Amino acid sequence: MPTEFLETLDHVISEVVDPQASVVDETGAFPTATIDALRQQGLLGLISAPEVGGMGRSWGDAARVVERLARSCGSSAMVVCMHYCGAAVIERFGGTDARKAVGAGELLTTLAFSEAGSRSHFWAPLSTAKSDGDQVVLDANKSWVTSASHATAYVWSSQPSVGSEGTATLWLVPRDAAGLAIAGPYRGLGLRGNDSAPVRATGVRIPAAARLGDDGQGFDVMMGTVLPIFQLCNAAGSLGLMESITTASVAHCSGGRFEHLNSSLADLPTIRAYLARMRIETDKVRTLWEDTIAAVEGGREDTMLRVLQVKAAAAESALQVASLGMRVCGGAAYRKEVGVERRFRDAQAASVMAPTTDVLYDFIGKAICGQELF
Repeated sequence: MPTEFLETLDHVISEVVDPQASVVDETGAFPTATIDALRQQGLLGLISAPEVGGMGRSWGDAARVVERLARSCGSSAMVVCMHYCGAAVIERFGGTDARKAVGAGELLTTLAFSEAGSRSHFWAPLSTAKSDGDQVVLDANKSWVTSASHATAYVWSSQPSVGSEGTATLWLVPRDAAGLAIAGPYRGLGLRGNDSAPVRATGVRIPAAARLGDDGQGFDVMMGTVLPIFQLCNAAGSLGLMESITTASVAHCSGGRFEHLNSSLADLPTIRAYLARMRIETDKVRTLWEDTIAAVEGGREDTMLRVLQVKAAAAESALQVASLGMRVCGGAAYRKEVGVERRFRDAQAASVMAPTTDVLYDFIGKAICGQELF
């Protein structure tokens, strides 16, 4: 298929994302310029259908956008990752107006799943949705919402309405709805521009028509739509960081010299061995990631296993590669201009982001032992 959108993306990265990446990290500012540029180029509507103004691209293409962004700016990659996750739900279950808003890039969305009470078990919301005529009243204590202060609307999870069966229901909730309180700004180790913050809903009223999918069937949407695209895009973020850390480390070690010995750091066998391990880990993850994309897009029987594996593998390998990058670059790695320490900090997030690596290991173990996941 044509990949002109990637050429467009590369131009946005070189002209907009690269120049602001370090500023986003240092100041914790939301990557507004990046999002505006992606909107202008139609890339926020990447996976929306052409009939609603989108590009009609695949979830694999969404992951490829995130991977390229992550090489430059982890914060921008996370914001776009969560937007594509929300956009996938809206495209499949939203009304025409909402789908058109996403397709045109007018609606920046995100997921509001994680809660203080159920923590990393994102599939088990404790928040409530009470029917009141043609409206629904939401009460919730959401713990981690990316783009909390900047998204146009959240894809929001709650328990089903009273009397309904199932474990969850999804809604499209405007960020400026009365009764929503955002506890920002985000102050974190890495991904400092992703505007992740707790969001509390107190008596928030939305139209009942804002429901995404059937009442009580949110779990199926989470597993069938959200989990695959989130795992692909989150792994893409880790992969992009690994790629950039490896590239920066090779450049530093090839260019850094012992003048009195007339040799480079890369002339040391130990350094080359570490760089080789970084390259192998990055390529291993890329191979698994591409195979997972193929499984999702081809509807293979092993799709769920691959989906579970890819984030766990990418997150853990990113930790290894980031640590090795700091090691081979030595004291220089602590300087921001080398570009390793920022990505080292960004790489720490994926392993503890729901579903965490430890939870995924349990799911993978259940899957290969023929046990039910839930």
